[in-house]
Amino acid sequence: MSGDPEQEYFVDGLVEEIITGLSHSKALFVIARNSSFTYKGRAVDVRQVGRELGVRYVLEGSVRKAWQPSAHHRPARRSGKRCTPLGRSLDGDLADIFELQDQITSQVIGAIAPRLELAEIERASPQDHEPGRL
Repeated sequence: MSGDPEQEYFVDGLVEEIITGLSHSKALFVIARNSSFTYKGRAVDVRQVGRELGVRYVLEGSVRKAWQPSAHHRPARRSGKRCTPLGRSLDGDLADIFELQDQITSQVIGAIAPRLELAEIERASPQDHEPGRL
């Protein structure tokens, strides 16, 4: 959002909440906060991040502060070379920063967790394996 430590605190908290929320799904392999935060503030290729962390999916996004009273979150899910933008905005009052983090976290997890779980089920289905082997 900016070099403002208060805004960085908001974004870091948001990322932690999303990681924690996604980790509750038994169908998903979620990397720990410390591993993912090593890429914070660096311009990196998402495919490289996936290879280095040993993951199939990388969630990336941005948060913008629009004027003083609101925040916007526009995440995108990348898998390999394909990108599926979620393109959602949320306006909220930064006076209750934790409520705003909860709202954004719920929207992000609600949008991507079912998609990722379905993708993993399809990936692991027997039709993808050789006949007679599971």
